[in-house]
Amino acid sequence: MNNIFVYLEIEDGHVADVSLELLTKGRTLANQLGCKLEAVGIGCGLDGVGAQVFPYGVDRLHLADDKRIKYYTSLPHTSIVVKLFKEEKPQIALLGATSTGRDLGPRVSSALFSGLTADCTMLEIGSYEDKKNNKTYDNLLYQIRPAFGGNIVATIVNPECRPQMATVREGVMKKEVFDPAYKGETVKLDVSKYVSDEDFVIEVIDRQMEKSKLNIKSAPIIVAGGYGMGSAENFQMLYELAEVLGGEVGASRAAVDAGFCEHERQIGQTGVTVRPKLYIACGISGQIQHIAGMQDSSIIIAVNNDENAPINTIADYVITGNVEDVVPKLIKYYKANTK
Repeated sequence: MNNIFVYLEIEDGHVADVSLELLTKGRTLANQLGCKLEAVGIGCGLDGVGAQVFPYGVDRLHLADDKRIKYYTSLPHTSIVVKLFKEEKPQIALLGATSTGRDLGPRVSSALFSGLTADCTMLEIGSYEDKKNNKTYDNLLYQIRPAFGGNIVATIVNPECRPQMATVREGVMKKEVFDPAYKGETVKLDVSKYVSDEDFVIEVIDRQMEKSKLNIKSAPIIVAGGYGMGSAENFQMLYELAEVLGGEVGASRAAVDAGFCEHERQIGQTGVTVRPKLYIACGISGQIQHIAGMQDSSIIIAVNNDENAPINTIADYVITGNVEDVVPKLIKYYKANTK
């Protein structure tokens, strides 16, 4: 078993952030294991991909460049990845937990009989002792993710089958350049050897794509509300506070389910993962599902009338009181003191 592979999601020649985040984590894991980091790019017009990914520590970039696979469709992408993995025999394979990764990952793992852990929040290297068979496995991938509705955090290992496959949601891992001058090797794949005519039974005639109007993931300041806000009307206070601070509004799943806020603003295990410089949590109790999506914020301020709320344990500052009283005072203060 050889190296670590990351599947790159590419749109119009640009590598998705989730893939760059996985390359960052993959480089760290490769250093621990003493192996190489490899990436797989599939699409059309991929000449600029190398310049985007090599600074993240990619040692070898496999490119399948063909106009027939310009857009993602299940069959040809699966054939290319499966056959490439059979040739290269990676020990670890990582994909984004996006609509593409959630379609491709299970197909590849099923074809290779490798197993797959979805929606991981952490990836580490460790050992596992199988007491039943008196065997010890070293250098395994710890695939860590919330389970049972987020009530526990499970560590999953795959001792026997390879590759060890996992999908990770966007924003969970940090995106950091390894070395701006890093240079790897580019291997151009002969697509005709990896696909057959049967792989193209589905043809993409047209695509309609609408970009999200929100960019909550990149917001430096987030004012988030939970079920404790009480109503959609009370949520308007958070929009006013966010406007004063120059931030965005987020919400917990409970607030979204109650109709206080739209789903696009949901933060947590079933929403987006954020790392703002300032996170103000208003009326959020702090269940593990929500904390998983914001715990890496630089500064966390919790506003809650429950002094024993779980979110207080990770907050840098805690304001105990009713949100209806506290938030208007914050708005008034910041309006008076913000330049």
